[in-house]
Amino acid sequence: MRRGNQSSVPEFILLGLPIQPEQQDTFFTLFLAMYLTTVLGNLLIILLIRLDSRLHTPMYFFLCHLAFSDISLSSATVPKMLSNMQTQHLSIPYEGCITQIYFFLLFLAVDNFLLGVMAYDRYVAICHPLYCMIVMSKDLCDLLVSGSWFLSCMCDLMHTLFLKRTMRKGNQSSVSEFILLGLPIQPEQQGIFFTLFLAMYLTTVLGNLLIILLIRLDSRLHTPMYFFLCHLAFSDISLSSVTVPKMLSNMQTRHLSIYYDGCITQMFFFSLFVCVDNFLLGVMAYDRYVAICHPLHYMIIMREELCDFLVAGSWFFSCMNSLLHTLLLSHLSFCADNIIPHFFCDLNELLKLSCSDTSLNDIVIFIGTLAVIYFFPSSNNSQVKDVIASIMYTEVTPMLNPFIYSLRNKDMKLALGILWKRRVILAK
Repeated sequence: MRRGNQSSVPEFILLGLPIQPEQQDTFFTLFLAMYLTTVLGNLLIILLIRLDSRLHTPMYFFLCHLAFSDISLSSATVPKMLSNMQTQHLSIPYEGCITQIYFFLLFLAVDNFLLGVMAYDRYVAICHPLYCMIVMSKDLCDLLVSGSWFLSCMCDLMHTLFLKRTMRKGNQSSVSEFILLGLPIQPEQQGIFFTLFLAMYLTTVLGNLLIILLIRLDSRLHTPMYFFLCHLAFSDISLSSVTVPKMLSNMQTRHLSIYYDGCITQMFFFSLFVCVDNFLLGVMAYDRYVAICHPLHYMIIMREELCDFLVAGSWFFSCMNSLLHTLLLSHLSFCADNIIPHFFCDLNELLKLSCSDTSLNDIVIFIGTLAVIYFFPSSNNSQVKDVIASIMYTEVTPMLNPFIYSLRNKDMKLALGILWKRRVILAK
């Protein structure tokens, strides 16, 4: 985040493999053949598993993800190595080095998680063969795979941020923390607004958790529409949890500071879940379009593989988008002003505080913009509008989504009634 205090090392030199110059061509051919075999072999595995319904089992489901991870892991390092061997251009820019580290650690961690998951799957198959399909249900398989990707992403993001901080500790920016001014409300109104926002946050969390619970428990709701709704509910909970607890804590304690690393982390997760929300709403719109315009072919078009692909793609592209914004932000300098007129670390406000050139950041925002508020004028009068707009999509929208998309639905009402009856029976 600090171009003015940039590390004196703008690039690194990759010495490559300890081989003699006359052996370069031989090793280049060998590693190219190995890389192509890796890519084509794993792509063939993915294709076969997708096309043959007999392979739609937990073991091959995990194997499909492992194959994709192996392709990605090799692609994170080998093409650069092959290019260096041919061109003898051994340098890699600072940004490229950090990005390569992130993706290498990500896919390596995913590989390790998936191998552990596959070992557990084989344990269940061998030790509990009669209960294998019950234990290794589709929901559990989805949870294990998504958990592997999510935990790997978070772990590697932490490593990357710590690495960036370590590599520039000597040239640390003078800004070690930011001050969040919070909402523009009078001190005597703090108690009322604290109670209001706390109630809204609890409604958001409990309402969306109820949606997830109902969809998971009622097999009649295991349809594409409710599958997307389940992910939207989780995203809404996460979006609110990124910003609202810190805001409520600040309102009570009047401790308005947030550490530099905490601010960057909050910005990453905020942009991630906003982006996921937008992608999922687009996916849900497509799902409804198919249901209305092609009702006879709905279950053929919106098959399970496509639904998984759309949701996984939403999370993946959102993660990449947020990572891009975070990496670009990490190259900016913050010299003196550290006051953010907002209740969370908003990307737009951070760019205003920077004393570096933010033109590249602005271009990226306008190409895959995070929210409509970034198109607002940057005058002082728009700050109140920004805060109000942020309240709407961090508090109000996630709170209303369960009522708009689910709890008014007759299927959800029926599932809720059945769940309530079960609870009453168990209580008796």
